[in-house]
Formats: sequence, C-alpha cells, structure tokens
Amino acid sequence: MADNKHFIKIRGAKEHNLKGISVDIPRDEFVVLTGLSGSGKSSLAFDTIYAEGQRRYMESLSSYARQFLGQMEKPNVESIEGLSPAISIDQKSTNRNPRSTVGTVTEIYDYFRLLYARIGIPHCPVCGKEIKKQTVDQMVDEIMRLPEGTKLQLLSPVVRGRKGEHTKIFEQAKKSGYVRVMVDGNLYELTEEIKLEKNKKHNIEIMVDRIVVKAGIEKRLTDSVESVLKLSDGLLIVDVIGGEQLTFSQSFSCPDCGISMEEMEPRTFSFNNPFGACPECHGIGIKMEFAEELLIPDTSLSIDEGAIAAMGWASVTDKGSYTRATMEALSKEYNFSLSTPYNDYPDKIKYVIMHGTDGKTVKVHYQGQRGVGIYDVAFEGLIRNMERRYRETGSETQRTEYETFMNTTPCKACKGKRLKREALAVTVGERNIAEVTEISIRELHEFMNQLTLTSMQLKIGELVLKEIRARIGFLMDVGLDYLTLARATGTLSGGEAQRIRLATQIGSGLVGVAYILDEPSIGLHQRDNDKLLKTLKHLKDLGNTLIVVEHDEDTMFAADCIVDIGPGAGEHGGEVVAVGTAQEIMNNPNSITGAYLSGRIKIPVPKIRKEPTGFLTIKGAKENNLRNVNVDIPLGVMTCVTGVSGSGKSSLVTQILYKRLARDLNRARCIPGKHDDMIGIDKLDKVINIDQSPIGRTPRSNPATYTGVFDQIRDLFAATPDAKMKGYSKGRFSFNVKGGRCEACSGDGIIKIEMNFLPDIYVPCEVCSGKRYNRETLEVRYKGKNIYDILDMTIEEAVKFFENVPSIKRKIETLNDVGLSYLKLGHPSTSLSGGEAQRIKLATELSKRSTGKTIYILDEPTTGLHFADVHKLVEILQRLSEGGNTVVVIEHNLEVIKTADYIIDIGPEGGDKGGTVIAKGTPEEIAKVKESYTGYYLKKYLEEVSE
Repeated sequence: MADNKHFIKIRGAKEHNLKGISVDIPRDEFVVLTGLSGSGKSSLAFDTIYAEGQRRYMESLSSYARQFLGQMEKPNVESIEGLSPAISIDQKSTNRNPRSTVGTVTEIYDYFRLLYARIGIPHCPVCGKEIKKQTVDQMVDEIMRLPEGTKLQLLSPVVRGRKGEHTKIFEQAKKSGYVRVMVDGNLYELTEEIKLEKNKKHNIEIMVDRIVVKAGIEKRLTDSVESVLKLSDGLLIVDVIGGEQLTFSQSFSCPDCGISMEEMEPRTFSFNNPFGACPECHGIGIKMEFAEELLIPDTSLSIDEGAIAAMGWASVTDKGSYTRATMEALSKEYNFSLSTPYNDYPDKIKYVIMHGTDGKTVKVHYQGQRGVGIYDVAFEGLIRNMERRYRETGSETQRTEYETFMNTTPCKACKGKRLKREALAVTVGERNIAEVTEISIRELHEFMNQLTLTSMQLKIGELVLKEIRARIGFLMDVGLDYLTLARATGTLSGGEAQRIRLATQIGSGLVGVAYILDEPSIGLHQRDNDKLLKTLKHLKDLGNTLIVVEHDEDTMFAADCIVDIGPGAGEHGGEVVAVGTAQEIMNNPNSITGAYLSGRIKIPVPKIRKEPTGFLTIKGAKENNLRNVNVDIPLGVMTCVTGVSGSGKSSLVTQILYKRLARDLNRARCIPGKHDDMIGIDKLDKVINIDQSPIGRTPRSNPATYTGVFDQIRDLFAATPDAKMKGYSKGRFSFNVKGGRCEACSGDGIIKIEMNFLPDIYVPCEVCSGKRYNRETLEVRYKGKNIYDILDMTIEEAVKFFENVPSIKRKIETLNDVGLSYLKLGHPSTSLSGGEAQRIKLATELSKRSTGKTIYILDEPTTGLHFADVHKLVEILQRLSEGGNTVVVIEHNLEVIKTADYIIDIGPEGGDKGGTVIAKGTPEEIAKVKESYTGYYLKKYLEEVSE
C-alpha cells in the first residue's frame, strides 16, 4: 500500500493509439513525457491521467451540481491508482474574448481595482484639480491649522459660471440677514443696487462670516461653516486675506468645475461593468471603422485607373455609371482631375472624397433608364456611404465583405483606455489605472517597489499591495516581463497564454495537485528557459506532481523522471519505450529521444551556406516596439529571425513583412504595420504564411479535403467501371452533398443526442455505422476498397495504395514527408494540433509546382515537434528554399537556427528594451557577436558539430 503513495499507477491505457500500456509515474516529482509527435504522449497525459482526475472529482459532487458541469466520459484505461486532483494547463484554452486581458486573467487587475477604489486620489476630469470629500469637523480642523491671527472670509458660492441678472439671489440673501456679497471677485454691500449683464457668466459668493484665527473660535467657526454648506450645497470657499483661497467640498465634486463624482467602488474601475466602462465603446477600447487605406489601397493610381477599391464603387471607371457621374460633378465643383494620381490631390480634395461635401450640393448629370436628368446631390463621402450600406444590408455575406474594408481603431472618447473619464482621473502614485496597465510588467515591478504612500494609505492597502507584488513577481519568474496588463489575451501565443496560467496557479498556492502541462517552453528563448524551469521546480517543491509534455532538451535534463512514448508515431507508437532519468534514457539503445540527447544522432549543419540572390529591404520599421530599424531580408535562402520573447520579431515579420507583401502581391485587404518603405517587392510573385491556425472549422474538413487530394480520389472512383455503369459522377462520392452520402446523419457518420442532465452524446449513425455514405455508394470499389476505406487509411498506407497514380501519390507523399504518416486521410481537422495543422499546410505548399519567386513565412514551426520531427522539418525548409524561393522563419529552436543560411537577431531584450537589430549574418557570424543572447547559446551547438 505504501508504494501507492509514491506513484501514480496506470494499468492498461488504451486511449487513442495507446497499446494497453502500464506505467508507474512518481508522485510529487517533475516528470516529462516525451516522444515523437503523434506517439501518444498527449493521449496519456491529457486524455487518460487528466480526464480521469477530473472525472473522479466530478463524481464526488452532488447530481444537482453535476448537471451544470457536464459529465465526463471514463477514459479507456483499466485502472489508475494514486491519482491526485488534476489541473491541466494546455494551449487551447485561451480566452479569445476581446474583454479578456492579461490583467483580468491573472486577477492582478481585480486587485488594482480594489486598490484604486480604497486609496486612490480622485481628481477633477476637466481641470485635473485634486478632489477631497470632507466633513464639517475636518474642514474646521484644517482652517484652525492656519497661523494664529490670520484673517478669513467664509464665502458661500451660490452661483458658479451661470448667465443672468440673479436679482432673486441678492434679495434672498438680504432677507436672510447677510450684508456683503462677492460678485466676479468684487465686493458689494447688499444694500447697494447690483446690476449684472444678463448674457455674461457670473460667479456669486455670499459672505457668511469674517473671522480671525485664534483659540476658542471653534464653535462660531463650526456654525458659520454649516450655514455656508447649507446655502451652497456642500461647497465652502475660505478667502484668506493676503493669501490663497481654500476650497472645501462635502462630496466628491470639483469646486471649480462643479463636476461631482460618485463614491469610488471597485466596479468604478471595471471596463466590463456599465459603472466603469467608457459609454462610447462599452469598455472594449476599440471600434471597427472603414479605413481610408483599405478603400483606396494604392494611392499611386488615379480614380480613372480604379484607385477606389470600395464595394459598389468599381463602376466609377465606367463612363455611364452613376458613381462616375457623381465623381465628375465633384471634380467640376472642386476643380480637380480624375486622371491625377490620388496621392497628388491636396488634403482638401481627399477630405471631400472621403468625408463628403458637408451638406453642400453638387449638380450630377446622369443619364438613366428614364432619360437625362440633373440632380442636386450632397455627396456623403466614401466612408459615410460605406457605413450606410453596411448598416442597411440584410445579407450576411455582404456584411462580411464590407468588414474586409474595416480596421480597428482606438475609441475616440477614451483613447483606447476602456474606462469613463471619472475613473481615469483617480491616481495612485500619480498614475491612473490605465497607465499602470499599459506599462510593461518589468516597469510595473519597479513602479510598485518605488511607490510612496501616506501611512493611512499603507495601512488600508497593505494586503492588496502584497498580493499585487507577489503576482507581478510570478509573471516575471515565467519570463513574461515584457507583456503589459492591458494586452488582450487573444493576441498571445499558445506558450505565453500557458505561462500566464502557470503564474496564476503559483499565485493560488495549491498543494497536492497533479499539474499537467503541454509544452510550456513554446515561444521562449533559451535565455528565459532557466526562469521557467525554476518556476516549475517551485510548483513541485510546494508538494505537487508535475507532468509535462515536452520536447525541450533543458527541461528533460532538469526533470526527475522521463517517460519516453514511442517508438514511432500513430500506429507505430503508443508504447512505453523507456522510463528513467535523462542519463538512463540516453543509455537506452531503443530510445530515439535518448539518441538525440546523447548526440548519437545529430541534425547536421549544412556544409555550405547558400548565398542570397538579392535582398528585400524594409526601411524605417516602427510597429509596436521596433525602433525605426532598417532590415535587409535575403532572398533565395532560408532566414531565421531570432531574439528573446517580446523583442519585436512578430511585429517585423507578421505585421510588416507579411501584411505588406500580402497587400501588394496577393491583393489582400490589410493594413501593414508602420514602416516607411519596402524595396525589392518586384523580385517576388507571391507570399504564403504557413501558421498554426486550424485548417478547418468543422469536422467535415480533413487532410484529404484540405490538400485537394480528395478531389482526385473522387475523380478516380467516378472513373471506375462500377461507377460508370451506375452513372455516378464525382459528386456521388462527396459526403457534403446529397446523393451519395448517408442522409440519416447528413454524411457526418455520427449523430448528436442531447441529454438533459448529461453531456451531449455522439453515437455512430445506425444506418451507415459511421461510414458516412449510403450502401450503393459503398459498393463502388477501387482495388478492392470503397471510399470510406480510403478515408480510414493512414497516410502511410495510402502512399503504398496509390503508388501507381502519380498525381495522388505526389500529394500524399508530401504529407508523409512532413512526418504525418500516422494521420488518417479522413481525420477531422478540428482535432488536429497546431503543429499538425501547420505541417498539413507545409505539405500542401510542397506539393505545388514552385515558381522560384515565392516567399514562405513561418512562425515557430517546431511547436509540438520532437527532435526527429525537427530533423525532418529542417530538410523540408531546405527543400522549400531550393529553386530560388525564400523562407523566413521566426524560431527559438537552436537545431533549426544552426541550419539557417542567414540569421537576423532582434533585441537585446523584450518590450521597450528591444526593437533593434543586434546582429545579422550566417550562424557562425552571429555566434561571434557578444551582445547577442542567441549567439551565446548557438555557439555551443556549432562547436558540437565542429568536434
């Protein structure tokens, strides 16, 4: 029994491709699961250990609670003993809601809201003066602190900046027994006749008392202050003779502007609550608006040459169209030519075309079906015209099309800060809550340490400040010091989101939990790896079990135990190859992981680095944190863009390089990141971004449909004698249209059954037994296999099966080359990992005929790849760059970096301390640059080879 306490004992795990494996994983240790992509690591970690841990926890709840949580299926495993409650930190569960930010996810923002509500100093949102709320006693005490003998006048401001003669106010004051009044800074007796100009704004203060500060006047002063406050709704002005005026308020209101503020609560600072959110953008901070750059993408063209790309305006080049007639009328009225390039127009003309004539009418001569007419038209401008059409259209397709001309811009009211102006006027340490969330976590850490507060503020905020400082520390520990709290979670990479959740978990301080992580080192530079490993060890030291699915060498060496699943992928995997420390794995002859760790197998460094055929130059890149840099990207070779996390690699490659090329070469509607110019675009003919986004949104999409090979397979089936005899065309073999598919399940193969208290259950369709097609279609065979059998084949089997059909074989072979031999042709794309989706896209590109002028852009393609798969990937990237094509890769994996022909290293740090080019050249040249972190780590890899 004692043995059980120290191990999680798994017996007979058969989930997915696991072959009934049994393994003992040590508890309260740092355990790494590794193996080839698709070998079954995730099936063991997430679909078996985590799923069972979750299910057992659910089972312990009442049936009433379970109906809200949904039921979890029991994983296909005989038994698991010694299991702790499990928490999974994977990459898929990032919140894409625009309201979700780093601050809200880590709960640091909630603590800041509490801090600002309790110790924040409110200011007037208009004049910026500090607002204080005081009781009568506090006011009297403050007046009594003035030096003895000070002469004072207590004034009651009854009128503040209002027009009128205000005779009634003077009469009322006289009746009440007051003698003097201050009008616009001049003193009058109320017995005088006071004439005011009716149309001018006036300030009137009634003098309630004149007093000299000395001991024993407290009672009189208190009575006078109360009289003043009654007259002027809680405001008091103390006019110190020969000194400055003092203003007091009983409520949070500005004595000068008259703007009052509500009591401060934490919800006042929440952009997800109507009490705090900016009323214009409802707390989102951005608005979708039609962008001039998208309506007229190429300003070097004239209107005659089709400069206006906006929907509904394509006919402006057609002489008989109404849009043409409108433009001609404008050109006559405002004296400009339609054949002049758009960027040569003065600003006034550009304004008229974009924003309209501001109500002024122009005479439009138009010949319609009813004959010739002259119409008086007040031109609304392209932007308003598009806005009106967008509002009025009922077609969803049209709306989507209009949205491609839109861009997100910061809200004009709150300048993208998401909150009401009253909330933004509250400060702690002279910064408002939006400014605190917009600085990097590194700066925030310094700000919190240098924060000086009064003893009262410290007493109130002590616990909150302690929590904030601890959580900021955890974020710095996982290498995220370059992020800001205002960063939307939807823009984070999988690895960043995972490390944020890791920091949040450390903050919760749980003990005795099994944490299951999925490659937390993704997107992390080698330099920050040590920080992450320290954090993971800290979690373990608290008394938790850590099970990490990982391919990173450093993590494996730091682990207490490694479980190597393999030996191959898919059908060839699913077995435990080796269990033990890194040293034991290295000594195991059967372990491929061990062979790479020990250096028995190495990824070779190319003997000769390819020379660039030319350069593409980006001038003055300024997007995000890039510091006006000029970058030369070599053509015809493979280039790696490297640098620590947050240094500006993605801003340069995806925001500037890809978007500019996509706009100019692929005619995509997008606005590139800020830069001055790009020279050398004419040397390329198309750009392809191979990212990790899903290849399809429905289970109907699969590798066969995405690569286009399924079309050819259907053609093949339609050409068989059986199909010809029955008169079937290729459409008969599609599961998306009526005819050949099983109509009971509409070609899905599964049917969803909704259960009230239980989760929806998916059962195979009874009619077709999950085969998706009707009986007649399945009777058509090619080489003894029907269409369902083909979809059920693995890619490896399909290569052999179609070896005599060159066109099909070429496409399937590329899928095999990228290391996806274990996937089935009909595998639903929704259940593919990001790395698998990316490799399917790679294979699709590889199977196309190359033009030699293509540029491929990849963002961290090694995500989810084992050493052996990285080896294959390197060969593929070299293949892509053959024949003159250019490959640009953002990468942290040194195995890929060392094989590149050219490296551009950006840094030196992340966030505001990055954004410059530190080094460029071949890997050997980079290794000699002292300032480059990448060079420092790369040196070791290049030395290994030279040995």
